[in-house]
Amino acid sequence: MSTEIQPTDNNQATQQSIFHKGKKATISFLKKLLLILLLIIILGTAGFFAWANMTYSSGNRAGILIRFSQKGYVFKTYEGELNQGGINPIPGNTIANNMWEFSVKDASIAAKLDTLQGRKVRLHYKEKAKNFFWQGETNFFVDDAEIIP
Repeated sequence: MSTEIQPTDNNQATQQSIFHKGKKATISFLKKLLLILLLIIILGTAGFFAWANMTYSSGNRAGILIRFSQKGYVFKTYEGELNQGGINPIPGNTIANNMWEFSVKDASIAAKLDTLQGRKVRLHYKEKAKNFFWQGETNFFVDDAEIIP
């Protein structure tokens, strides 16, 4: 005589209920984990943009504005070059010019600089920690320009 215990319907229902609760708990955990990761990514991106937009330094540079143009295919940026003067370390040699490249975000400043090419100017700039490709090619952003008499 064999004394096998046959599973009852109640036992099978209990096993399915436990399995269903475990599956719900796993899905709930994965949803929470995904939400936390998404929140970390959003906060990290916002923090990076805030850091990149911080002004690292600011000041003035003076010289002759030798180049100013608008560059780019999709994102047009204003780029310029200022000749700050020459340095002649060894007598009898040619003078090495000190060139400074900068970017401009504001269209009104860009229009003003476009008319000042070839003239002595003083440019006020802010150096950002990081620039983005739609802002310009350099970390130096000019926000004011004046002619030096």
